[in-house]
Amino acid sequence: MKLDRETIVSEALTLLDELGLDAVSTRQLAKRLGVEQPSLYWHFRNKASLLDAMAEAAVAGHATTPLPAPSDDWRDWLVENSRSFRRALLAHRDGARLHAGTTPQGVDLSRALHKLEFLVSAGLPEQDARIAMLTTSHFTVGSVLEEQAEAGDDAEGPGLDRTAAFEAGLALIMDGLAQRAGHLPKRRR
Repeated sequence: MKLDRETIVSEALTLLDELGLDAVSTRQLAKRLGVEQPSLYWHFRNKASLLDAMAEAAVAGHATTPLPAPSDDWRDWLVENSRSFRRALLAHRDGARLHAGTTPQGVDLSRALHKLEFLVSAGLPEQDARIAMLTTSHFTVGSVLEEQAEAGDDAEGPGLDRTAAFEAGLALIMDGLAQRAGHLPKRRR
């Protein structure tokens, strides 16, 4: 097997899904790949850079969703963007923990700036657009973090529909943002 960044990240994500974030170590990863631990440092200078690459790869599906078009409704787009991000985080065990605290870089940063420009061009003041992106992102990570931390546990009570709770919270954020932006909220269907 050729050892490259993509192979290492792929195997690290498999390890994450099998054992959880706390079990991901360069020693464990090197053992699984059949290499010596120092060979990993040829591709990643430390565990933190490996975790950053894993976080980026974990949300790659979300990162390839189409960017908003000028004709898109900003509310519909922001809701769907949050849903897509949630699906990406839920796709991996401890996906929210892995992603928490990361900062967009490179292509991800360029995409984030495009999204910000879209919201501003839709009529949101730049500061409100920034806070909207930050708030929906943090809400999504926090919701998934709680969901993944309590997986299989009924700490929130029996019958809690986490998707419905996420949607309700997202609707509250959107209603507040629409009101603040001077737009009437879209009617619920």
